[in-house]
Amino acid sequence: MRIALFQPDIAGNVGTILRMAACFGAGVDIIEPCGFPFSDRGLKRAGMDYAADAEIRRHADWDSFRATVPGRLVLLTTQAETRLPDARFQTDDILLMGSESSGAPAFVHDAADLAVRIPLRPGFRSLNVAVAAGIALAEAMRQTGSFPE
Repeated sequence: MRIALFQPDIAGNVGTILRMAACFGAGVDIIEPCGFPFSDRGLKRAGMDYAADAEIRRHADWDSFRATVPGRLVLLTTQAETRLPDARFQTDDILLMGSESSGAPAFVHDAADLAVRIPLRPGFRSLNVAVAAGIALAEAMRQTGSFPE
């Protein structure tokens, strides 16, 4: 199971996701460019001491990500018809998150094998990207039995 971040804007969210991924043994793919200076020091501060234990792959752009990362792309988006509880996950899924400011562009939506939304109460638009990644990862790991012991 992996989490892919498409052009993330906020270092703190990336750090939170790296910390969570390290705790659960999920890899993280960061598809650049980022909206912040990408540095080991900055990510270590945001992810605290856990970021060093995360498996991180950086990709210069979308094309290099797609060329090197196999697996089914599951896009988390507010625009999806499929609700998270109704989605069926596989152990090699890549949970793809759009950027905080603009989401995922049409070509990313088109490349997704499955688009999923986290259902929210009426009147609420979206969750923080790190919170959404955590909810989706927990559900995917629960379904596939891939939580650490």
